[in-house]
Formats: sequence, C-alpha cells, structure tokens
Amino acid sequence: MAQHPRAWHALETDEVLEVLDTTLEGLTEAEAQARLQTYGENRQRPPEKRSRLMRFLAQFRNLLIYILLGAAVVTALLGHWIDTGAIVAVVLINALIGYIQEGKAENAMDAIRGLLAPQAVVRRGRRRRTIEAARLVPGDILILEPGNKITADVRILSARGLEVDESSLTGESVPAEKAPASVPAGANLADQHSMAFAGTLVTRGEGVGVVAATGLVTQLGQVTEMLAEVEQVTTPLLRHLNQLSRKLAVLIVAGSILTALAGILLHGFSVLEMFMAAVGLAVAAIPQGLPAIVTITLAFGVQRLAKRNAIVRRLPAVETLGAVTVICSDKTGTLTLNQMTVQEVLLADGAYRVDGQDADPADSSAAKEAPPAESRPLAQAAALCCDASVYEQADGSKGISGDPMEAAILHFAASMGIDVEALRDAAPRETGIPFDSACRYMATVNSVEDDRKLVVKGAPEVVVPLCSSARTRTGDASLDEAAWHTSAEAMARRGLRLLAIAERSLGDDPVDLETSEGLSGLVLLGLVAIIDPPRDEAISAVAACQRAGIRIKMITGDHAVTAAAIGRQIGLGEADRGVTGSDLDAMDAETFSRVASDSAVFARVSPRHKLDLVSALQAKGEVVAMTGDGVNDAPALKRADVGVAMGQSGTDAARESSAVVLADDNFATLEAAVRQGRVIYDNIVKSILFILPTNAAEALLLVFAVLGGLQLPITPAQILWVNMITAVTLALALTLEPPERHVMRRSPRPTNAPLIPKTQRARIVLVAAVMVGGTLGVFLMERAGGRDLAEARTLALHTLVLFEMWFLLSARRLHASSLNWSGLLANPYVLLAGAATILAQLVLIYTPMMQFLFDTRPLGWRDWLLALGVSLPVIAVAEGHKAWGANGSASMHPLR
Repeated sequence: MAQHPRAWHALETDEVLEVLDTTLEGLTEAEAQARLQTYGENRQRPPEKRSRLMRFLAQFRNLLIYILLGAAVVTALLGHWIDTGAIVAVVLINALIGYIQEGKAENAMDAIRGLLAPQAVVRRGRRRRTIEAARLVPGDILILEPGNKITADVRILSARGLEVDESSLTGESVPAEKAPASVPAGANLADQHSMAFAGTLVTRGEGVGVVAATGLVTQLGQVTEMLAEVEQVTTPLLRHLNQLSRKLAVLIVAGSILTALAGILLHGFSVLEMFMAAVGLAVAAIPQGLPAIVTITLAFGVQRLAKRNAIVRRLPAVETLGAVTVICSDKTGTLTLNQMTVQEVLLADGAYRVDGQDADPADSSAAKEAPPAESRPLAQAAALCCDASVYEQADGSKGISGDPMEAAILHFAASMGIDVEALRDAAPRETGIPFDSACRYMATVNSVEDDRKLVVKGAPEVVVPLCSSARTRTGDASLDEAAWHTSAEAMARRGLRLLAIAERSLGDDPVDLETSEGLSGLVLLGLVAIIDPPRDEAISAVAACQRAGIRIKMITGDHAVTAAAIGRQIGLGEADRGVTGSDLDAMDAETFSRVASDSAVFARVSPRHKLDLVSALQAKGEVVAMTGDGVNDAPALKRADVGVAMGQSGTDAARESSAVVLADDNFATLEAAVRQGRVIYDNIVKSILFILPTNAAEALLLVFAVLGGLQLPITPAQILWVNMITAVTLALALTLEPPERHVMRRSPRPTNAPLIPKTQRARIVLVAAVMVGGTLGVFLMERAGGRDLAEARTLALHTLVLFEMWFLLSARRLHASSLNWSGLLANPYVLLAGAATILAQLVLIYTPMMQFLFDTRPLGWRDWLLALGVSLPVIAVAEGHKAWGANGSASMHPLR
C-alpha cells in the first residue's frame, strides 16, 4: 500500500488520527515494523551522480591540460608519434589520478551522510523512544523539541510556543508559529501552520505531532532539485592553484614562443626543431600532477580525520583547521564527560552527600554524608519537572533516556527509593513549558490527588528570587535569599552545577508559566548539585593546544563560579569567576573586545553573546574554531571560521551549521583534528616545494640549450617521462608524510601567509640551479668526449631523475634536517617510491621497447656512478639552506 498525499492540514486532529489508524500513545513496535514493510524506509532520493565517463572527462577541464593536448595534436600531425604517445600518456595518468580521487571523495561523502544519519524522538507503546529517522512510519507520534530537525511531514497535535524554521522549504526567513488548529484546504505551504515538514528545524517551544508522510511523499521528497547536485569538494587552495595555472599558462606559452624565436633568429635552427623545443619547454614547465597531488593530500587528510572521529562536512575546513588561533569550546560533554550525577543536595538545614563519598574536612561547605528523608519531596518534585524518561532495555533492566542532567535527576530519585513511573502515573502532567536558555527554567503543572501542583526547576539565580519561603523539617519558613546564594556560590566554586527546585499548590487557580509574576510565591525545596568531571584526555589536549599557540576559551551556560572551577581543572587559569553574559552586556565595544581576547571562561551567555564573542575575536585577526551542540549554538558555529558540532549529543541545527562534526563529542578529537590540519598543510607545501624546482630545472635545461645554440639535452618525450615519475611516485609519497616533531609546538600560520614561504623561495632557486648545472654539465661533458647523442641524453635523463630522488629525502622536512634515522625511515612510502623509481629507470634504460619509445640507450656502471656522484650533492645544498635559515634568518615562517 503506497502513501497518498492529501490535505492533512485541513483535517481535525481526531480525523488525522483516525485516518492514520493511530493514537496519542503511539504505535506498538509490531505495528511500526509492519508499516515499515508496507511504506518503506523514510529516506529521500540520493543526489544524482555523474556517470563514470562524465567524471573522467571532467578531469581534462584545465587550461594547462588543453595546452598539452594541443601539443599532442600538432606532434601527431607532424608524425612524431612517440612524442604524441608520451604526451597523451601523461595526460591520461593525471586524469586517472583525479578520477580515482573524486570517486573516493564521493564515497567519503556517502559515508558521512551515513555517520550523520538523523534521529527522531517518538512515542511508541506509551514510551518515549529515540530511533533512526529512516524508521519513521506514517502514524508514528513524533516529539518536537528545540534544535531537532524534522524528518517527516507531521500533522501538529499539540504545541506550546512551537516555532519552526522553514526557510529551506518555503523561503520564509522568519520561523513559522505552529498550532494544532486546522487551516483551509487551499492554503499554500507557508500558511499550513498545522503542519511541520521534513527538512525543517524546530527553533523554539515544544510540540507533538503525528507522522503523515515519509520519504518521497513528503514535501521535501517532491522537491528533488534540492538534492540534484553532488557536493563539491573545491577548496580555496585549489581555486588558488587554478588561478596559478592560468598565470603559468600565459608565461609558459609566451616563454616557449620567445625561446623558439630566439633559436631560429640567433642560431638558425629550423622551425620544426624549435617547435619541438617549444613543446618540450611547455611540457617541462607545466606541473601536470600538482592539482591532483594537492587534492589527494586533502582527501587523505579527510580520511585520517574520519578515523579520529572528526567528520569533515566541508573540505575547506581541512585547510582552515591548521591555521586556528583560538578555540571557543562548549564545556559539557566536550571538555567534560557528560556523565552527570547528583553529588549533593542543599536543604534548609544544610548540605548532604548523595554518592557516599567522604566529605573534605578542610572545606567549610562540605556536605554531610547521607541525604535525609527531608530530601525525598525534593527528589519527587524534580522527577515530575523533568522530561527524561524511563524505558525497558533489551535485557529487561531499566534505562533512562533524555538530557544527561535530567537523567541524573531521575537516577537521584531512584536512589531515594522513588518509583518514577508510578509517581508520574499518580501525578500526571497537565501542562508545562520546557527549559529555555533565555529564561533558564522549566515549569510543569501536575495533578496530585485533589490538588494541582506547580513545580519549577532551573538556575538558582532565577528560581530562588521567585520563592517567598523555604521547606524545613518543621514546615515552611521565611526565605533568607542571601544565605541561599552564599551557599550556592560555595558549592559552585567546587565545580558543581546547581539546580533549584521549588513548588506551589495551585488548587483551581490559573497560572501563567511564561512570566515571573505567574511563578511568584514558590516554596524552595532545595538545590541539587550535579558534577560533570573533566575528561582526562581533554586536559592533555588543552595543554597541547596551548603549547601550539592556540588559546582556549570555554563558553558555557553554567554558573559563573562553576565554570571557573572547571576552567581551573583543565588549565584555563585561576579565575574565581567566569565572565557572565550580564557582564558583557554592561561593556562598551572597546572593553568587550579586550575582554573577549583576554578572558578564558565565559558563563551564563546567550546565543547572541556567543556570536558577538566570535565576531570580536575575528575582528582582531583571530582564526576561530567554535564548538557547540545546541540550536542556540548554530549562529556562532556558522560565523566561526571552523564550526565544530557534536555528533552524539548535538542537534541537527548545530550539525548543519558546522564544517566539522566530532563523532565522539571529545575535545581531544578536536585537538587531533587541528594537528592533522597542520600536517595536511605542511604536506601540501612540501609537495609544491618538491615539484616547482624540478619542473623549473627541466624547463631551464631547454632554455639554456636553445639560447646557447646547443642540442637539446633531453627530448620532450623524456621530459614527460620524468614528470610522470615525479607525480606518480616521488611527489605522491609526500602526501603521506607523518607529522613533523614540533608540529604542535609552533605558532599558527598567519592567515595572509603565502603558500610558498619567503624563506623557501631561495631553496627553490638553489635546487633548480644545481639540477640544471649538474644535468647540463654531464651532457656537455659526455658530448665533448665523443659520446653518442642518444647515450648522452640517456645519462642526462638518468642524472635528472636521481637529482629528484635525492631531493625528495630533503623535501620531507621543511626546516628540520632529514639527515637522521627519522628523516630517512619515518615514511616507508618514500623508500617504496625510490625503489619504484629505480625499477622504472631500469625498464626505461634496458628494455628494447622503452629504448625504442624514448630513444634511450643502456648505461654502464661508470655512468651510474657518474650520475650518482653529480646528483648526490643536491642534498647538501638543500640541507645547507635549512641550516643557514635556522641559524641566520631572523624571520622564519611559522611552519618551522
């Protein structure tokens, strides 16, 4: 039976439930499974992908490749089939590398979609369940909460302050209010206020709805063009390289033409000879493999990050991670374990331990060891004013699902001998408002026997002022607000997170849960103190980031003193109190900017404060990474240079606003991602610094030969062979380089730092000069000694390849010496690349087929020794430049 679109928004709620054959208690698991078999999984059509042929042809869309293909056509018309074949072979190999990489990128994006598969909170068999959104079926009762992405078309059954961001579907920039009342059948999509659609986000309030349509039958499923394009992986770096390619193309074509004209006019070379020289010069100067090498480096980096639980959603973040100067981190679950437990309760007559740990006698505020019976009403009220739920696990035991803080409250109630399910059945909730970061409290109205009870749970600084009395052993007594706040401050200084619990008997009186006036006159039952200890690995990761010149700022909604206590434990300074949102509101722009830069702990902040803090840091030139998990974090995540969302506890709104998702919600993973970002950038620079001098040397060999009136020391086909060896084996090995020793002990690179550091440019010139001098010198010496032209060219070719092999060993380290065991053996791929290059050279020089194709001749042991002796000094030149730079340069690039 297929789903049929219909005007669900025009039906009354009871009609919808009847048509869908469901109830407010939800489907049973058996019913849901049967409907899943009938309707299929709740999935959208995957993005259309280009065919393999089109993806392969796309690899040729590059101006430098067009120049090479043009040269291949002309050489073919002239009958130089070997040159044509060599040019085409190199172009095809380059295209194949790009084709394979793009296929891996598409597979990686498919894997990311699986890792970030959305979830949904439903009511099945009267129980709250969290399931994969793909398993939603028509008739499911869906719970709608702030920050959740709606994953099916839903008919609203009840709502309180529910607002949904539908901009992705309707184009409306303002969130739409939702209500259960039906609307006319002809209403357009934006006016269907009784519906919530797949692909939209809950921004405020709460609600309950019934799933009316799933998969392709949803409104989102019908807008297939939204998913028509495959996500692109072009990065700023690659765009910069494309711009560089265009500039190089102009220079190469102009240089080739001028060199050919000089040969014809100055030395009388034939037009055909100079055309082939121009082709050889273009082939030599074009770094055919550079775009593929850079992209492969990024792709390998993304795979490494994924193995470390850091999922890159937007590839440019790979580059930016390595330049981060400030990390603004959420606290709960990122820097801490997010395993909250109620450790103490504060009642009118004192504080008491819940977990049985020994009290610290040096702490005047230390709690007594066991909670008294007077804490039972506190636990009961807290369990009622709580959205976490109890469910039965597969092994028959009871589990708790929901917010970790609320789960801790239910565990506390259970420890007091309270049957939470029985309590809630005896005191059902009539109405309530969820916790909101703006008002910082939650309120419910529960029916208790012949009475109605208002229960409020929230931040002490908000709830305590609403109370007129406090519960004691002998009854309700007047409230000493200052004394309660003093005790709360003392507990918060020990890193405890506090919630105040209060109640009031309502009788038949109405109540406004949205205003402080409606909640006044409460009776304070007490405070619960919850501990969420720092992760051990987070403490180490924070220290590692600080050594790397990265400043860490903790931004949390916690109490200012609690936040400062956690900050002290993880190494963010010794402040007794964090900077609060109220403090920030009272500052002028200049003071705000200074405090944003100088302070490390911010507490009780709003979404606007987070956004303003990120903006203030960026205005001072900082590269900011921002972590977050809630819908209120989404604006700051989007504004940050690198938004980092939590994969486990994070909301869909946070994940969709971010560039990176931490699958394990761990700050240590973020530190590892920053480390990998630096390694990726290093390896890109290493690859470029290796390719540029080798290509420059090849081109200059031909320029000097033509200008000097000499025969070409290397033919165009042989140059193509060298380029193929460079791109496929030697340069590719650099993409797999491990981190250098002090990668996390140097300052972040400036955002305006050139791709090629100034200190490295002299090395490019020196290495190219040595390669040109050695190769040309060997060729001229052999020709002067009467050596056959083909033999002299073969020796020159072999010498140039050995130059590149030796230079590769030095290129593995940007500044540190490579002349040690680590520099020689740390990357086994370099040794494999060297072995593969030697094997390829043996095939080139000694097999008849390759001799015919590339006009090579066999070399003797004397030739090998000569090529080895001439090429080996390039290591000394490159390593000498490193030593000179380390000792004599006052301004080193931060890659050092």
